[in-house]
Amino acid sequence: MKKQKLVVLSGAGISQESGIATYRDKDGLWEKYDPMALATPEAWMSDSALVLEFYNVRREKVLQAEPNPGHLKLAELEQNFDVQIVTQNVDDLHERAGSTRVLHLHGEIRKARSTKNPALVYDIAGADLNIGDYCELGSQLRPHIVWFGEAVPNIEPAVEIIADADILLVIGTSLNVYPAAGLIDYAPQNCRKFLIDPGEFSAHQITDVHVIQEKAGAGMQQICELLSAK
Repeated sequence: MKKQKLVVLSGAGISQESGIATYRDKDGLWEKYDPMALATPEAWMSDSALVLEFYNVRREKVLQAEPNPGHLKLAELEQNFDVQIVTQNVDDLHERAGSTRVLHLHGEIRKARSTKNPALVYDIAGADLNIGDYCELGSQLRPHIVWFGEAVPNIEPAVEIIADADILLVIGTSLNVYPAAGLIDYAPQNCRKFLIDPGEFSAHQITDVHVIQEKAGAGMQQICELLSAK
């Protein structure tokens, strides 16, 4: 019997339970730092060393973090569903939890890419990427992150994935950041939709959605129970 296709759209809230700071929430990173000075092509041209140091610190935090129950429950769902995760997160906690099909919209912090040829992408062995770390073409490596002002190359593959969903699960994202927030509009009309969010969430963008007002870990436990009951 063919498995139902369960598409997960995940955001910073799921990794927050692993101790990774969000970017946009209250007390998030963009409350403390100016994103225009750290996460734009212009910032890179102005002070590459500062940009690298910012992401080195973020990368160290990711390396110290461990997948939480929310990540682990998502990985377990692969036993009974055809699961595809589309994540706004740049960490690798989904993969470390055991999820095998993860599409990163905004890049991957544990990877670097060539400033000469963006198709040349490399794993970063440890926490640091430094001035003088070059690609095979002899150009400086930069974080493999989608910065403000840059296109989101994986948005079209994400649209195709969501357009084929039987079940859509939104977890850990406020759905305020575009173009990612617009992805839910591509879910099929008969798609079952679930939203896990602990706050007072305005779900006007989503129709016919089952809202679970919990944090990621507790919410995923309820999702697993709901899906196994049907």
